[in-house]
Amino acid sequence: MSRLTHEAFDIMNSSVLNRPIKTDHILVVDDSPDNLFLVQTILEEEGYEITLAEDGRVALQHIESSPPDLVLLDVMMPDMDGFEVTRRIRENPNLPFMPILLITAFDQPSVVKGLDTGADDFIRKPVEVDELLARVRSLLRLKHSVDERDQIARQREDFVSWMTHDLRTPIVAAERMLMLFQQGALGELSPGMEEAITTMARSNRNLLAMVNTLLEVYRYEAGRKNLIFSPVNLQEILQEVVQELSPLADEKKLNLNYQSPGNLNSKVVGDRMELHRVFTNLIGNAIKFTDKGSVEVRLSNYSNHSEPSSSWVMVEIQDTGSGISLEDQKMVFERFRQGNHKRSGSGLGLHLSKKIIETHQGTIELKSDVGKGSLFIVGLLAQE
Repeated sequence: MSRLTHEAFDIMNSSVLNRPIKTDHILVVDDSPDNLFLVQTILEEEGYEITLAEDGRVALQHIESSPPDLVLLDVMMPDMDGFEVTRRIRENPNLPFMPILLITAFDQPSVVKGLDTGADDFIRKPVEVDELLARVRSLLRLKHSVDERDQIARQREDFVSWMTHDLRTPIVAAERMLMLFQQGALGELSPGMEEAITTMARSNRNLLAMVNTLLEVYRYEAGRKNLIFSPVNLQEILQEVVQELSPLADEKKLNLNYQSPGNLNSKVVGDRMELHRVFTNLIGNAIKFTDKGSVEVRLSNYSNHSEPSSSWVMVEIQDTGSGISLEDQKMVFERFRQGNHKRSGSGLGLHLSKKIIETHQGTIELKSDVGKGSLFIVGLLAQE
């Protein structure tokens, strides 16, 4: 091992050994001061950091301001019992995972209710010290395991996002170089060389499109995608996409038809670029997987009878392609899930489209029969 490697190894070991050990933080909630004092004394002797709360509302305030690693929660409390506190914790999507240990003097039905509400374990009064410590250690191990898993997932997403972002640089450079070849800027090409360069350029564009899509997927899933919402005319977007993709349909001798009634309200609130991406993907896929016949794009309004005050803008994209089997329909919107079709792509386009539509509080669904084509339906809330 070289001197430099030794030094790096020593620095890494020193960093690991000197890393501060985090003290587990436990919130104890009980309306009895005597019980709080007893549990606090037991747990502080084990080296835990303890916060006390005498009712459920104070406990929830502590949890929102400084989420603990574990919550010890008495079931029977005035105003707000332990079941309600548990339910509110589990319904808050902004909170990290924290195990909840219920302390109860009740019988089996209350235990079942607590576990169904979202608690992770329970202990009965009067509390035995050894049992309490064993259950606390067990739940903290669960907490550490979940935190470690989440951290690894975040690191993996950051790595893929970083890698995908950096991949774009050489791919874009290659695309520009191939463009110079095609333009003859680097000399005249023989017919065979010209064909090879054309194939390379097409493959490079496909790779760049896949990298860009992968980067967008991870931006959405990491919550790092910034959208600009404004009033958008969906009819204009669809007309643009149909016009842009018409050459692809003409090349395959397909009829690409767009239908829209004259009195339609096609205004929605959304990110224009992202909605353009969705319909480019959906209509592009319809053309890609249709060998003969047509692709129909229909725009309409829909009002739900149960919600008469709200109106929806519906976009239907129907093709006469090979269709999608019931088995593939179950996973068609999942990432990296490719269909059985020989022209299936990376398995990211539909997943990203679903993410975008869901971010717009809309809906996207698929209806398809093998051999009879597919129908994708997108619904977005209309702007009055």
